[in-house]
Formats: sequence, structure tokens, C-alpha cells
Amino acid sequence: MWFPEITLPVGFGQVRTATRLPVLVMVSGYSRWLSARLVPSRTAEDLFAGWWQLLAELGGVPKALVWDQEGAVGKRRRRVTVLTEPAHAFRGVLGTKVVILDAADPEAKGLVERANGYLETSFLPGRVFSDPADFNAQLGDWLQLANQRHRRALGCAPAERIDADRAAMLELPPVAPATGWRQTLRLPRDHYVRLDANDDSVDPSVIGRRVEVSADLDCVQGYCDGRLVADHGRCWARHQTITDPDHARAAARLGAEHRSITRGEPAEVELRCLTDYDTALGLTDGAA
Repeated sequence: MWFPEITLPVGFGQVRTATRLPVLVMVSGYSRWLSARLVPSRTAEDLFAGWWQLLAELGGVPKALVWDQEGAVGKRRRRVTVLTEPAHAFRGVLGTKVVILDAADPEAKGLVERANGYLETSFLPGRVFSDPADFNAQLGDWLQLANQRHRRALGCAPAERIDADRAAMLELPPVAPATGWRQTLRLPRDHYVRLDANDDSVDPSVIGRRVEVSADLDCVQGYCDGRLVADHGRCWARHQTITDPDHARAAARLGAEHRSITRGEPAEVELRCLTDYDTALGLTDGAA
């Protein structure tokens, strides 16, 4: 993880500072190919979504993925790597090995530490970012140039070695690992679902029905019986209520219909003669 020393606007008048701006950085061991992406948080949901995106862009799965101690991935206990349950599931789909480094061992992660310093001194100075999407767009453009630059230690550019790296890697799995935020719930009457400290609206026509909500690094979506009932951009600000205008109009229409029913004139009810009940029950004098 790299935490750039910047203040980044994330919408709704909120900003994030360096301690809450995790950039996931990955360096290939042979070619020194550099990949990176700013992610919303260090939670397992966002971390593994960003990790999978970097691997998919790389086009292969390294036979070993080396991590510094990161809570969402695992830790080192008695010189043995102990992975979290999400990390085990992620590693199992990829068919690779995840190694957690010992604490206070900077030499073991020198490649990525130097990459972080490279980002700090070559990418960051003089840049201004309007939002997280702008940060990732500028970072992606810069990485394309950085991987084409000649490295004196390599005697070539990382782009000239990346094919050899990919040839030694495992293939990407045919089915992507499950990453991001996922939950299934019965939609409450207020037709909002909470995800990462924000409330996102869902089509009120499915109130009371089961809704599957998922979110990746870019969007939040909800499905009911295979039908898309919510589609929002991922909001990095916290404690916000995100409302789709179509959902607001549908809720207002349903509310008006409900009020017209509850406030309408009472329906006329037929008053039957009491002797009809006596006849039906056989209580009249002529009944058998």
C-alpha cells in the first residue's frame, strides 16, 4: 500500500487525506512491471476487488503473491503465513500461493518499496486531482509511460520483459473470483440499502421482495429476480443518501396512490334482512 501525501475531494464537500487514501501497488519480480490503483478503503471487499483488477490487467497470475502484513490478507505467526478466509478463497480460485512477510523486514519487499518511492517522486509532484476517478486516470496514463522507460538496473524497459513474465505465470481463471460488496436482503419500506456507510435507493416497486446488492470499485447495483432495480456510481464520501430521480418519482407516485385509497369515501355495503339469515340457518317456522 502507498498512501500519497495529498488531500483529495471525494464529493459532498468531503475530502480524504493520506491516511485514508490507499493505493494498491504491485510490481512483477522479473520485469519490474509496475501496476497501481487507488481504492476506496483497506477493507477486504475493496482490497480484493482492486487486487483482481490489477491481475486481470496484467494478464496472468504469478505463482507467488508476496504481501507485507495487511490485516485483510493475513499475518505472519511463528514464521508461518496465516491467511484470512477471504484470502484463502481468492487464492484458491487463482490457484496460486500467497506469502506474508515477517514484520520489520524491509529488504524482503524492496521492489515495491522502491516503486512507492518512485511514485512519490516522479508521479505525484505538481499534480492536482479533482476526484478519485481523475487520480486513477492520471495514474494509469503515467504508468503506461513509466513501464516504457529504460531502467539502468535492468538494461531495458519493463515493457520489454513483461512478455517473458507472463509466459511464466499461470493463466487467469475462467471464472473471476467473488470480490467486492455483496448482500441479499428483503427491501424495507424506505427502499434504501446501506453499503459502506452510505444509503443507496432501490426501485420502490420491489419493496418487500428479495434484492441482491453488489458493489465493486466503480458502481453499486441491485437485482430482483434478475431485473436491474438499482444502479449508482460508487460514492467515496461517507454518511450520504444517494437517490436515483426515477426512484424518487416512483416512490412519490406510490405514496399518492396509497393516500388516495386510505382517504377515499367508504364503500357502500348492502344491508340484508335478518330473516334471510334465519332462512339460511333453518330457523324459520317452515324449515324442515
